[in-house]
Amino acid sequence: MSVHDTFNQYVLPTYGRFPLIPEKAEGSWLWDDQGNKFLDFCTGIAVCSIGHCHPRLITAIQEQAGKLMHCSNLYEIPKQAELAKIIVEDFVKIPGKIFFSNSGAEANEGLIKLARKFGNAKPSTDGSPRHEVITFRNSFHGRTMATLTATGQDSIQEGFAPILPGINYALYNDLESVRAQITNKTAAILLEPIQGEGGIFSATAEFLNGLAELCKEHDLLLMFDEVQAGFGRLGNDMAWRAIAPDVQPDALSWAKGLGGGFPIGAFWVNDKDIDDGITLSSQLGPRTHGSTYGGSPLACAAALAVLAEIKEAKLNDNVIAREQQIRAALSEWNHPAILELRGKGLMLGFALNASAIKTSQGVTPALALVLKLTEKGMLTVPAGAETLRWLPALNVSEQDVAFALTLLKEALDELTA
Repeated sequence: MSVHDTFNQYVLPTYGRFPLIPEKAEGSWLWDDQGNKFLDFCTGIAVCSIGHCHPRLITAIQEQAGKLMHCSNLYEIPKQAELAKIIVEDFVKIPGKIFFSNSGAEANEGLIKLARKFGNAKPSTDGSPRHEVITFRNSFHGRTMATLTATGQDSIQEGFAPILPGINYALYNDLESVRAQITNKTAAILLEPIQGEGGIFSATAEFLNGLAELCKEHDLLLMFDEVQAGFGRLGNDMAWRAIAPDVQPDALSWAKGLGGGFPIGAFWVNDKDIDDGITLSSQLGPRTHGSTYGGSPLACAAALAVLAEIKEAKLNDNVIAREQQIRAALSEWNHPAILELRGKGLMLGFALNASAIKTSQGVTPALALVLKLTEKGMLTVPAGAETLRWLPALNVSEQDVAFALTLLKEALDELTA
């Protein structure tokens, strides 16, 4: 039985899979089971942040696997403490505490629970708990019941009614829309600094600064979902800081690139006082939250290796340089099929001119371009119907970016001829 037939018989059809069977990978390159070589600008959707099978990451996993892979969170795990310290002191740089999970959806679940705990500790003026969270249209926060509710896309929620109560949706980059959603039951605002699945739309500095002021005015938590954008993806250690560096968030969530390919998620909670010596980070204490696998010795060893490589190899500088290289090339092309380049760093979205691209029945312009690039030996991913998304490794070389640009132009030319 072929791999394709085995999938059809035994695996739930929750993904629209491309007809490619990965066999091995190294750096920015991936090979399929037929020996075909692909330049990978998807990287597991922003997961393989230091490239495939980085020697530093392999060594860290191998060494830790030979000592201790898993133990209960009822014990003090040294590498978990070390990783939390590095994230807080070297990356977030604001006093706070970390909870480790296994995925971005789990991390965002934690933020939603934090908002509710805060709303119980700081109720409305009539004494009733505040439980509402404002999120945004076109957002994506995960596929659990709470996070698909927080996701402002009807297509993600379809068929799962009734969804979680207490989520209200505002318009991204529209401060008045947010203001209109605030009630005496609102506890927090949750958003992506750049909307990933929604089409690579970036928040403006004015918007993030305005949200911070609204949160201060109404005693709300400001929570950033950096699952796709964090840890160097935008050319800064923290995604929000690449856009509005003076903003002080109350909570942050991460996953994807944190483990470089090994599953790990996390969220950070500010140590700030919320009421006469009571800190926000104290709201999630014993029996309020937990995870069997979160923060395992093996996962933390992997993440420590990834973060060390990001810092020591100065990958933020490479991210900024490669973005400049891509933008300079597109400016020279002035291609009729590209309307604009959205995003920041190496989280980029090519907004496509749908009327200029030839597509077959039922195929969106973005998917048509993804398929054409796959034929040419390059892996990419859509972000909606009319946006091509690039998420290469943070250490991708100048030469590989130049080759990717060559393939992109060839594919665009063929689809617009």
